[in-house]
Amino acid sequence: MDSNIRTAIFAAGCFWGVQYYFDQVPGVIKTVVGYTGGHVDHPSYEAVCTHTTGHAEAVQITYDSKIINYETLLKQFFRMHDPTQLNRQGPDIGDSYRSAIFYADENQKKVAQKMIDELNSSGQFKKPIVTTLEPAGTFWPAEDYHQKYTERTGRGMCHVPYQAV
Repeated sequence: MDSNIRTAIFAAGCFWGVQYYFDQVPGVIKTVVGYTGGHVDHPSYEAVCTHTTGHAEAVQITYDSKIINYETLLKQFFRMHDPTQLNRQGPDIGDSYRSAIFYADENQKKVAQKMIDELNSSGQFKKPIVTTLEPAGTFWPAEDYHQKYTERTGRGMCHVPYQAV
């Protein structure tokens, strides 16, 4: 496998629009929507919606680090949602819609924490960032009908702006 191919996992509310947004970012090779961060194996969408599994709707991103780095992916992540809202984004409410970064290693954790600290001191947001940093565990791909939902239907952007920059 190419040593420049890396993975990142982000949760920023409803995963449909998050996936669509990241699919527009140059250097992103593949995205998969799914569930992570909880305590239930093989969760279903229906189970995650009960807010008893601990899982967040998340997007697993495979990217080419020769084209885009992790810090730039983080900038896109913080641009596409409101990281100061606790357990909600737009019309969606609950822990499954939390803002979270699931780090693969200590370097990802360090880079993410540094960016959170910089954003908090920059005044860019009027309230403190509540995005959690959680170690990446098992990522459970969501049901097929959730994959590329916005691309297939033209719906489901929810709270996410339409264009990546």
